Amino acid sequence: MREQFNSMLKTAMKAGDRRRVDTLRMINAGLKDRDIEARGTGKIVSDDDILALLQKMVKTRQESLAIYSQAGRTDLADQEREEIAIISEFLPKALSEDEVKAAIAAAITETGATSIKDMGKVVGLIKTKFPGQIDFAKASGLVKAMLAG
Repeated sequence: MREQFNSMLKTAMKAGDRRRVDTLRMINAGLKDRDIEARGTGKIVSDDDILALLQKMVKTRQESLAIYSQAGRTDLADQEREEIAIISEFLPKALSEDEVKAAIAAAITETGATSIKDMGKVVGLIKTKFPGQIDFAKASGLVKAMLAG
């Protein structure tokens, strides 16, 4: 993925696409921060870690977009929309709500979960099977609801 970011950055620089250049540089800066964090623990930043970073960046921009829209700052809201679109190009296609529910049901069956105490096993399995495709904040609520009743 890193090579893809760098090649797209070069292409955007040649094309003079300022927003794309800035966004790709921001992604690279986030990756370097992750590399520095990982260096201390001896871990290597994997593609799954990169996907998690990208998802966090999108979520942050969505929150900013909502704030800017409420405040009537359309210029900043448009900037956030553009950045979300650029970052989202690197993320796998998100699952629909029905697909998420089906994935949760399958994970519950596969783990043999019967109560909320087993929620961690179910969420862990979903995270490994669908990295970058599910908003796990929403999925946790669905898992909890499905296990509760």
